[in-house]
Amino acid sequence: MTIEKVGIVGAGQMGNGIAHVFALADYEVLMTDINQDALNAAIALIERNLDRQVSKNLITASQKTEAMKRIGTTPTLTDLGKTDLIIEAATERETIKTAIFEDLVPHLKQDTILTSNTSSISITRLASRTDRPEKFMGFHFMNPVPIMQLVELIRGIATDEPTFKACHAVVERLGKTSATAEDFPAFIVNRILMPMINEAIYTLYEGVGSVQSIDTSLKLGANHPMGPLELADFIGLDTCLAIMNVLHDGLADTKYRPCPLLTKYVEAGWLGRKSERGFYDYRSGTPVPTR
Repeated sequence: MTIEKVGIVGAGQMGNGIAHVFALADYEVLMTDINQDALNAAIALIERNLDRQVSKNLITASQKTEAMKRIGTTPTLTDLGKTDLIIEAATERETIKTAIFEDLVPHLKQDTILTSNTSSISITRLASRTDRPEKFMGFHFMNPVPIMQLVELIRGIATDEPTFKACHAVVERLGKTSATAEDFPAFIVNRILMPMINEAIYTLYEGVGSVQSIDTSLKLGANHPMGPLELADFIGLDTCLAIMNVLHDGLADTKYRPCPLLTKYVEAGWLGRKSERGFYDYRSGTPVPTR
């Protein structure tokens, strides 16, 4: 399978980062979103991030210019049907992802590979709603995509070997490292990371420590680059809650029960950095703990 044209569904935090790294790796990229403003903002952000890489001598100015030329946008989802590989990077809700794939299927080339950047949802179940479960995989990038080196590759029960090899080759061309995960809830990274974050929230909820003391303890006591509550704000508390619910529902184990405080923050709309309030308040420009 030759992959040269890549379609990306979603121009948000993950989608624009995925477009960035594919364009730098000489792929032709077509990005779609239901919101034209989101597409415009994504292009502007990609350009700023590429400029940052130029300033750090990570890429040349000509590489930046050529990468920007390779990225196209469209508000029409079905325009992606002409691409060789599609990466869905929409909101972490199964109903939304399923609807996207069902809309795409009638417009795809026969050999187009479908993938999802989902961080937790069953690849087998998503694949079963398409006409090509054997050409469907999980393609999970870490955030921020241009910086993080890992990509989780997740096979569904029907994924065939040529599809896996094609996606593995793409990861190598991107200059990243792949880890192969089985199709169980939250795969590898989030199966381990999210319960840690959830336990940190329980530690806050039970009054064992404050936001600042918990984050300081993990940064200095476990050598983590970010504290777990700071990291939760960066990821998005709604995303953390969604993944914990997938783990709890999918594995039926009470150890994955989302902390009530996490649920409360999401109900309040305090989702972290993207809403300017979470475990920290970012509205003043300097993060201030909210508890």
